[in-house]
Amino acid sequence: MFWHALVVGALTSKSYAMLRFPCSQLVTERFDPLVTPGQVSPHVHQIVGGNAFNLTMDPSLDLPNLATCTTCRFKEDKSNYWTAVMYFKHENGSFMRVPQIPNHFTGQSYLKYGYYDIRSWALTFRCWDTFGSPVDSFALPDRACNGGIRSNIFFPSCWDGKHLDSPDHKSHMAFMEGDVGPDGIFFRNSTCPSTHPVRVPMVFYEIVWDTKIFNHMWPKDGSQPFVLSMGDPTGLGHHGDYLFGWEGDSLQRAMDVCTDVSGRPADCASELTVLTDEEINSCKLPPMVNENVEGEYLSALPGCNPLQEGPQSATMVANCNAVSTTEIRPTPTPSA
Repeated sequence: MFWHALVVGALTSKSYAMLRFPCSQLVTERFDPLVTPGQVSPHVHQIVGGNAFNLTMDPSLDLPNLATCTTCRFKEDKSNYWTAVMYFKHENGSFMRVPQIPNHFTGQSYLKYGYYDIRSWALTFRCWDTFGSPVDSFALPDRACNGGIRSNIFFPSCWDGKHLDSPDHKSHMAFMEGDVGPDGIFFRNSTCPSTHPVRVPMVFYEIVWDTKIFNHMWPKDGSQPFVLSMGDPTGLGHHGDYLFGWEGDSLQRAMDVCTDVSGRPADCASELTVLTDEEINSCKLPPMVNENVEGEYLSALPGCNPLQEGPQSATMVANCNAVSTTEIRPTPTPSA
């Protein structure tokens, strides 16, 4: 299981309550029904949540009723959440997936807005060390982290109040205005811009990567060896996706009642059904894209994703001839 935390509580100027819970993995493959519906995605994602997840997710689908199980702690949460996958690049050029420790917003570097601007801190990495305080950075850490690396993704939490989507899938949402405090908490004393006046719950992902198992293989030249599944060795393009699928009014009930700032699932057991580790780990979907995305030594990243260091913007590979681009297995029937 990896810990996938979401801050979905009513984080307003009057309340800092949160609902924080782990999810285990549902499936890992090149699917992204929000960005590339009906097509194999250019790069690999790890997907968690309800087992109704598929290549095409029409907005009219009733996810809570279609899904028969979920990999998240609360039974009522049949939503789907997905992020890019991290790989370790061996010195021989092969790749190995990095394991994890037990609305759509595409990642990009926001540092141009200023170091203390909220938008700059929406996408960060935290280097955990055995001693001392953790160190946060906008790019992947350039040194071995004794306790692993955590990637953090804050979603925009201000809505224009009019549009459920926009052509670029993000303009109808905006980040709050204000500065990041010294503790990294940026939603305190912050307000929504006049163009997006409606405050909505903030969604926050934490993905903890067990990079410490690769520390003894750190390149002799000191170069940073980790790369995201889209061929990004900087980390500035890490991103997350969210497809809402909570049953009925279950999330609203939880936000109304479960207001403890700790966000522990057990404290919300009066409103939501708390699943065991065994129950959430038993919820799985077989991959439909016919390719290997795991393995000890992958000769290349799945899809057509060469490493692109920058500083220029990354470009898509034209006429990708990866076998898996068109080879998809029949849709499996979700099983409990």
